[in-house]
Amino acid sequence: MRLLVALGGNAIKQAHEKGSSEEQFRNCKITTELLAQVVARMKKDDRLIITHGNGPQAGNLMVQQEAGKAQVPAQTMDIVGAMTQGQIGYMLQQTLLDYLRTHGVSTPVLAIINQVLVKEDDPEFFGEVASKPVGNFMTEEEARQLKAEHPEYIVKKVKPTGERAWRRTVASPDPIANCEDEAIRRMVDAGIIVIASGGGGIPVVRNEDGALRGVEAVIDKDLAGERLAEVVKADTLLILTDVELVRLNYGKPGEEKLGELSLADAKKYLAEGHFLAGSMGPKVKACVRFLEWGGKRAIITSLDKAVEALDGKTGTRISK
Repeated sequence: MRLLVALGGNAIKQAHEKGSSEEQFRNCKITTELLAQVVARMKKDDRLIITHGNGPQAGNLMVQQEAGKAQVPAQTMDIVGAMTQGQIGYMLQQTLLDYLRTHGVSTPVLAIINQVLVKEDDPEFFGEVASKPVGNFMTEEEARQLKAEHPEYIVKKVKPTGERAWRRTVASPDPIANCEDEAIRRMVDAGIIVIASGGGGIPVVRNEDGALRGVEAVIDKDLAGERLAEVVKADTLLILTDVELVRLNYGKPGEEKLGELSLADAKKYLAEGHFLAGSMGPKVKACVRFLEWGGKRAIITSLDKAVEALDGKTGTRISK
């Protein structure tokens, strides 16, 4: 088995938390303890590849830079992506190594900083289309206040229910390819647990002369994770979020939980607009792409149900 696990933001920072180092390390320990259990059950030739989001961390870092820009120049969004890749990769790498040791597993773990290619003319870069949530969740009143203070920001409701359902959104171009694909593939083949494409990877475009250049964006980690799955030839894509099962009509009358789901139905529900662009939409879209590429199974579930979902006992399990 080659398993790619895409960790949601709740694996590192809960919505109600401020995002202190202590909080984030605590969440990473919970997350990597579960991942260590998965690794401990793997056979010699099985492989685990990990990717993760960075929305809360990137948003908070941009807030810090805004507050301190009079003294220290603010960095561009691609640099922020690289910084948070390193931050989160460090926490996951350290805690996973610790838990693997308690299981008697000596598999090496390595977090890398890598770039993901996007198109400069992607629709996400124009108008109010930007769909990637960053920073903390807000109430509607807090969202109005942020917009008043920063008219250039795009602020949207990204959850259908709940008081704190609003977030700032930034451009989220579609990932085309992983720029460090060969290096990642070699490490995975060698048996290293690789943490890559963190936060969707650093978004870059290619100039006419072939040189790479960073752009102001945050790539969706699930869509970038699917591209990464292709690179490492994964057969299973496991997307971990804050709900055990995907639902139709979420938060509305007629809400329906989805367990076993065919690829055809997943495409149908996606086309019908059942899933929000800033939350479940990219996850289902990533699963569809993965199966169409040649993956065997795609699963969406909550972090605490990861092991059970892999055993086929829960989660939304999508297959051809």
